[in-house]
Amino acid sequence: MSDTTRAYLYGGLTVLFWSTVATAFKLTLTHIDIFQLIFLACVVSAAILLTAVGIQRRAGELVHAFTRHWQLTLLSASLNPVMYYLVLFAAYDRLPAQVAQPINYTWAIVLTFFSMVFLGQRMHRSDIVAALVCYAGVVLIAQQGELGGLAIPDGFGIALALASTFIWAGYWVINFRDPRDPLIALCLNFLVAVPATLAICIVFSDPIVDSIAGLAGAAWVGIFEMGLAFLCWSLALKLAPNTSRVSNLIFVSPFLSLVFINAILGETLYATTFIGLGIIVSGLIIQRLQLVKAT
Repeated sequence: MSDTTRAYLYGGLTVLFWSTVATAFKLTLTHIDIFQLIFLACVVSAAILLTAVGIQRRAGELVHAFTRHWQLTLLSASLNPVMYYLVLFAAYDRLPAQVAQPINYTWAIVLTFFSMVFLGQRMHRSDIVAALVCYAGVVLIAQQGELGGLAIPDGFGIALALASTFIWAGYWVINFRDPRDPLIALCLNFLVAVPATLAICIVFSDPIVDSIAGLAGAAWVGIFEMGLAFLCWSLALKLAPNTSRVSNLIFVSPFLSLVFINAILGETLYATTFIGLGIIVSGLIIQRLQLVKAT
């Protein structure tokens, strides 16, 4: 099997994994709360990433990286996974999956503006156009099928979903200047997050979960959203002769996710969801074309 074929295989698996998580979030949150979910998912993901580090015999790098960059590790871990997933799970707890999921994809637009402010990167006219297009899609999706005006059924839920994109973009701004190896960095983030989310869970909930469905759902999220997906995506980008082509697979994920949302959750999909998602993806494609042109 060629490297190109393997790259698309790993990329396709990652897209499939990410396409299931919106459904997994909603199903799991019917059995456990957001604090239990983030704690249990972090435990599972930390175990997966630590196993990957151990298989590569790089455990010593964890100690070295934390000793040299402990402040960066604490800051990075506080953004991802702690703050990001707390806010994201809270959004999913309030909103239909078909509403929360497409909004989450607008983080790339936020990242463009953050890169200009914090990294000194140049913004192009197409970036502004892409942002306007994407947020027009967000407004449409927020209507949840009601096109009679600008009233939003759950404004706070929408605000949470948008806030998660700002946190995720902030994390990637830090990540651009992170000298740690990506696997080592993410493993450290989740190792730090385990005691942090345990403390949060003790204060606001109960870390002891007796729901088998809740435990299974948290394990799924920890494996396929946080742990294994990262490893597969990293391999896909590493093996791909052209990373932009593999990266384009990500545009399949939100549409495939809607299939699972409808089939498994039984959500009746709004016309505004399809139209709004199409608009958001169009905006992201405008941005992607500008990046390709610039390179």
